[in-house]
Amino acid sequence: MKIFLVGGALRDRLLERPVSDHDWLVVGATPEEMVARGYLPVGRDFPVFLHPETREEYALARTERKSAPGYRGFTVHAAPDVTLEQDLARRDLTVNAIALPAELVSADGRFDPTPAALADPFHGQRDLRDKVLRHVTDAFREDPVRILRVARFAARFDDFSVAPETMALMREMVAAGEADALVPERVWQELSRGLMEERPSRMFEVLRDCGALAVLLPGIETGTQPMAAIDAGARLQASLAVRFACLMRSVGQPQLQQVCDRWRVPVDIRELAEVVAREHGHIDGSGALDATGLVRLLERCDALRKPSRFAEALLACECDARGRPGFGDATYPQRERLLAVLATAAAVPTDAVAKAAQQSGATGPKIGEAIHRARVEAVAASLPART
Repeated sequence: MKIFLVGGALRDRLLERPVSDHDWLVVGATPEEMVARGYLPVGRDFPVFLHPETREEYALARTERKSAPGYRGFTVHAAPDVTLEQDLARRDLTVNAIALPAELVSADGRFDPTPAALADPFHGQRDLRDKVLRHVTDAFREDPVRILRVARFAARFDDFSVAPETMALMREMVAAGEADALVPERVWQELSRGLMEERPSRMFEVLRDCGALAVLLPGIETGTQPMAAIDAGARLQASLAVRFACLMRSVGQPQLQQVCDRWRVPVDIRELAEVVAREHGHIDGSGALDATGLVRLLERCDALRKPSRFAEALLACECDARGRPGFGDATYPQRERLLAVLATAAAVPTDAVAKAAQQSGATGPKIGEAIHRARVEAVAASLPART
């Protein structure tokens, strides 16, 4: 039994980036041996175990053989006779197919990945130095999720290029219909992670170049405003919901609904995108609105019931504005002004207004109209006099 540190921890350490999770590979062991040593089995599709103390994942070395289309169409072989090189050969990119013996990792997770100590049969260190994302073997074509992973890594390591032979292979996969077999959960998982990377526009550029963008997100264009907006969102450390709203801002409501339905986008993220797609023009032009128009904008955005979502909608509009040529560092006064308007409207004592309206004989919608008028009056009183 031999244990190795593999994957992202090594890659990130070699790139002098922060290391978070550790992935461990076990060669020469059976599931029974792992359980006997106190490891907890958790893998559903292949043997993965949790360490009895650290709770980090330890996977048995395995090979995979394509047996059906799509993400789950694999037959997995995990046995003591699977070698380290065989396991590394099934991985996606050479930069992720490097291993370090576990005995060279200290108890607190620190390690020094000197080249001589690393197992690197597919020259991942070379590709790290050359800043290239390159597939390990032709087995790459068997898993369509890897198209999305390459695009996501391009967004994370934005100074890396995709190797020409890897791009050609991805195009072949798309032409063969492999992208059509992707399941919604994995597509959204990869898209959402890519949107949260350092330069998310690169993910969509890579998907465009291999032909997958037209399959997965028809109507999304690269080199245009949405790409600049999501990159602005990254610079402003915006949430996933804000970045998705920036991406979908200009596609139109029917297409937005289609994308959200197809990839099962979470409800809160979908709702913010819908608000931004519908109201971004009014938010941008809100400086010209009077008190009545401002309160109506708040009401359409449901801002008084969901102020946090409204704040995110304003940030999405700011990201969109900052993505325009020449406006990267410009201020977006609409955001501060509308947050102030919201605070003023929210401070109106609606219970007292409703009670007074009832005492004067108002019922039903008339009470709502009285509250609306009170908010308009409060907002009007807070606005600077027009000259």
